[in-house]
Amino acid sequence: MPTTNHDDDPRFISRLTRETIALILAGGQGSRLHELTMWRAKPALYFGGKYRIIDFPLSNCLNSGIRRIGVLTQYKAHSLIRHLVHGWSWFQAGGGNREFVEILPASQRVGGEWYRGTADAVYQNLDIVRTHDPRYVLILSGDHIYKMDYGPFLAAHAKIEADMTICCIEVPLEEAAGEFGVMTVDETGRIIAFDEKPEKPNPIPGKPDLCLASMGNYIFNTEFLYEQVIKDADTPGTKHDFGRNIIPSIIDDYQVYAYAFRDPETDQQAYWRDVGTIQAYWEANMEMISVSPKLNLYDKKWPVLTYQIQSPPAKFVFDDDDRRGEAIQSMVSGGCVISGAKISNSLLFSRSVVHSYSTVHESVVLPDVDIGQNCRINRAVIDRGAIIPDGTVIGEDQDDDRERGFRVTRSGLTLVTPDMLGQHLHFTR
Repeated sequence: MPTTNHDDDPRFISRLTRETIALILAGGQGSRLHELTMWRAKPALYFGGKYRIIDFPLSNCLNSGIRRIGVLTQYKAHSLIRHLVHGWSWFQAGGGNREFVEILPASQRVGGEWYRGTADAVYQNLDIVRTHDPRYVLILSGDHIYKMDYGPFLAAHAKIEADMTICCIEVPLEEAAGEFGVMTVDETGRIIAFDEKPEKPNPIPGKPDLCLASMGNYIFNTEFLYEQVIKDADTPGTKHDFGRNIIPSIIDDYQVYAYAFRDPETDQQAYWRDVGTIQAYWEANMEMISVSPKLNLYDKKWPVLTYQIQSPPAKFVFDDDDRRGEAIQSMVSGGCVISGAKISNSLLFSRSVVHSYSTVHESVVLPDVDIGQNCRINRAVIDRGAIIPDGTVIGEDQDDDRERGFRVTRSGLTLVTPDMLGQHLHFTR
């Protein structure tokens, strides 16, 4: 199967990236995240202390040299659009038609319909793609956390002379069942079968516990993409989806290949997270506070860019025996004030305040949260803008948490939002 080739001529890859337009599918509803996506699309959800999920594919594009980018939005997109306008509008200031991040909402230009599926989202924007006349179209999911150089991906696609190439990762069978598109390949890496979210995925030959799962990242030759999405739009009964419809319909007659996403230094499985559940979201954030996380946010060679409100440095105050502002094995973002409280194994987003005699342990606290005095927060996710009253205990008694209207997962995580506390703030930023 094609993998990263370190002997690729950088000039060849650079030419390919200049001939590519990226379309990021960012209309994900994220229903399994429940209240975390009640007022925002999944790609707009916060991650890693200061970022949004959408920042990762956008940063990957820029770092890869792909500088023509469209972001396709739909579900509860206000938060996402605000972030893109505030954080990414600078990019198109001087690039003209060759460099831009353009927001492409479901504007009903074709047929008066909202986006009916991933393929239909692309179909409804074909006129915009045509104006830029790319040789390749890179279609990306806006829902995942990872760092990837798309240049070698394009190089592999071009060298094989594929019509379409699908980026894939190896996933345990039990994790893939019902969750991922799963492909079967021959010895050359050509895809010979593709099943969308099968209950019994086909294992990789020689690796009976693993299967090849689609990341939702595709490269198309542009004319081939036009042909297939137009054909799909004219087909009765289709779901207008790449995984359910287009990919299964083309693998027998066209050159459709898999590309293994691997770490370029170790050639092992690269970091990639689908933070589609509260448990997965919490775990991925918790990974960031480990001594050597698999995803390095401090890598100067591959910066993750974002928009953030200007705020002062984090502040830790009081140093008494019974009231000391401290954070251990944690990440604390700008604008936070830890006032005589103890933070351990936790991640605090911007401008959150924790007051005296309170403890926060193994928790993810989103921006603008205010935790009162004498609170104990354990294994929780606190949504943006929540005001936690003095003396509140969260995460110690699951039955009590449920009775108060908080969401408790099977693994014992507690999700708290302003609405659950009777604070109807309806934050969409």
